[in-house]
Amino acid sequence: MKDNTLGAYNIADLRETARRRLPKGIFEFVDRGSEDEVALRNNRTAFERIKLKPRTLVDVSARSQEITLFGHAQKMPIAIAPTGTAGLMYYQGEIELARAAAAAGIPFTLATGSMTAMETVAAQAGGRLWFQLYMWPDRSLSHRLVERAKAAGYHALVVTVDGAASGNREYNLRNGFTVPFSFTRRNVTDVLMHPGWMLAVLARYVFTTGMPRYENYPSELRNKITARPMGKSMLRNDSLTWDDLRMLRKIWPHTLIVKGILHPRDAILAADCGADGVIVSNHGGRNLDSSMAPIDVLPEVVDAVGKRITVIVDSGFRRGSDVVKALALGAKAVLTGRPTLYGTAVAGEAGAARAIGIFREEIDRVLALLGCPSIAALSRDCLVLPPTADAAVGKAGLKLVDGARVAAEH
Repeated sequence: MKDNTLGAYNIADLRETARRRLPKGIFEFVDRGSEDEVALRNNRTAFERIKLKPRTLVDVSARSQEITLFGHAQKMPIAIAPTGTAGLMYYQGEIELARAAAAAGIPFTLATGSMTAMETVAAQAGGRLWFQLYMWPDRSLSHRLVERAKAAGYHALVVTVDGAASGNREYNLRNGFTVPFSFTRRNVTDVLMHPGWMLAVLARYVFTTGMPRYENYPSELRNKITARPMGKSMLRNDSLTWDDLRMLRKIWPHTLIVKGILHPRDAILAADCGADGVIVSNHGGRNLDSSMAPIDVLPEVVDAVGKRITVIVDSGFRRGSDVVKALALGAKAVLTGRPTLYGTAVAGEAGAARAIGIFREEIDRVLALLGCPSIAALSRDCLVLPPTADAAVGKAGLKLVDGARVAAEH
């Protein structure tokens, strides 16, 4: 009987196998956060602060994870987040990961900075495809990219808005890996110490399409980009405003999602601009260090816009119980990024499928033990939440007024 576990029984197992297989510079680019990694750690501890409150003697024999997301039924409440380095985890890893998502009946999001062109992914992977957009300084080039996504048949546009500047990831500078890929004194030894990756991934690119590059960039940009440390070669636009989102709403006829929301007021503005959904996210702790954990602000965002638009969340999800907690707080779905990248690094489509399967098994088990026969049965009554900052302020005899602490009225 074929063993589909790949020796991995949780996401941590996949992570460890990926760590051994990948060059250190590439693994750390995927795995780590920014600066002192306070946000990265807090994303995980935030889940630990939330406890589950189960009910018993509930018939859960016919339990289901099915949800409806943007009008489309899907088999489980997750989607694949945009991760530009899937193509460095595995040869044409974007296609491998998209195929696994299609087989699981969940959406796959292709990143602007992917190593495989959006048209190639659409032609070879199928399934429900979303495209993630970073707006470039030349907005007309970004709008051309949107038109390409429309022509290629992508179903949703995910606009990332929390990247006005590159995150400060000092380890990338120390490790010496660049995109477009180039050999440096620092990374040659790292590559040679991982001959499996070198032959199966890097060599295949070299002998087919050349060194990995940002294949969704137009030729006039792609040819101008010189090798820079990973995370530093992506073009950034620090002059974006809500008017840019309104323009995207005019030119994009399908589902429009705004990714990188951490403030309820921004969620309201996104809805006012015509967005169909928001993704509560701190970029997995990779951009602004010490930013709050998305799971902590999720209830406020749901309360602010949950009746108007779809609220999704990402950052730090490693267990099925994490997913269930987010759904109970009002999220309609969860994006997973690093876990499926680990799986892709281990075994391409089969590894990504294993990561998705782990989430499916764990969500199913948690629903059963929680006494919930369906995702729709989840609510905040299933949780014990930690005291919020506002509650702590109130207990101190203070209240918040426009962000300032003042004496509470008694």
